[in-house]
Amino acid sequence: MKLSFRKGGVTLAAASVMLAVLGGAAMADTPSWCGPKKASLALLDGFGGNSWRLVTTASGKAEAALCPSITDYEYADGQGNTQKAISDIKSFAAKGVNALVVFGDAGPAVLPALTAAYKAGSVVVPYRVDVGGEAGKNYTKFIGSSFKDDGISWGNWIKSILPDGGNLLFLSGPAGNSQGLDELAGMKSVLDDKYKFINPEPFDVTNWDPSLTQQVLSAEIAKNPKIDVIVSDFGPSLVGALPVFKKFNRSIPAIATSDGNSLGCFWTDNVKDNPDFKLFTVATGNDNVRLAVRWAVAEATGGTLPTEEIFKAPVFEDSVSGKPSAVQCRKDLPGSIYLSAVMSGDDQAKAVNK
Repeated sequence: MKLSFRKGGVTLAAASVMLAVLGGAAMADTPSWCGPKKASLALLDGFGGNSWRLVTTASGKAEAALCPSITDYEYADGQGNTQKAISDIKSFAAKGVNALVVFGDAGPAVLPALTAAYKAGSVVVPYRVDVGGEAGKNYTKFIGSSFKDDGISWGNWIKSILPDGGNLLFLSGPAGNSQGLDELAGMKSVLDDKYKFINPEPFDVTNWDPSLTQQVLSAEIAKNPKIDVIVSDFGPSLVGALPVFKKFNRSIPAIATSDGNSLGCFWTDNVKDNPDFKLFTVATGNDNVRLAVRWAVAEATGGTLPTEEIFKAPVFEDSVSGKPSAVQCRKDLPGSIYLSAVMSGDDQAKAVNK
């Protein structure tokens, strides 16, 4: 069967900071996780309508393209509609697609559909969002992300810049989301009582929405005369809110977050006028999908199973130490790309602008 990749090609660029995380992408022409058995693969998003998802989708497609045994590749966007996401899973399973890689935004609501697809014979690999259930019963393998490690990285950096403690403001996504809870647990494992979280427990709810983030941050600035560090688990949604500090005649404080080109360029343009504006980022995690694709392909084609089961986002930028890199900004590229990703910034720009 002729290899069919339906939304245009992408190319890979080496990014050494990610290679160790993913177990080494500099392989032979056919990677070990690509077996000899021919198979089809589908990538299913519960919601695919922002730049992070576009880059992640292109990254998953590029990873699948490394295996010549994958003869057909398809993609579906649930568009934020749980019923459509469930229908997409059922549809691809009914068509006999051999492997499904699923970003289950709706969480356990999609578990019955995943279970049915798995029991019908498809390789089913949900990733990043906890859908409940267990491997070998409801799906083939769950590929998570170590959000607790992100929290530990942020906490250790906060200790390094504020050894005597300080006031922390933690912003996350929807109420009760497991990512934010895991990150908070990571921070609290390294921060003692000298570090006070001034947000409502467990975090300020922003839904990772820029406009809501601005509302929340404005309210917090008005309430709190002293904010030493803002922690946010999606840096790009924070960028548009940061100019609010100027309206209050205050310097932007230190920020621990995830990377984004828009954030790096904002820091570059504004750090001179904001002496407290230190920046520390972890990789935003677009390449979580690559590990999930590797597992799905290995299971479907008879390849060697990866050794990693959890994606661990590395530290990316530190404006204080410059390690592993100083703050990065590509003004020639859209703000809506993620320079921590394996995919080159230029190829990401094609993905988000197509």
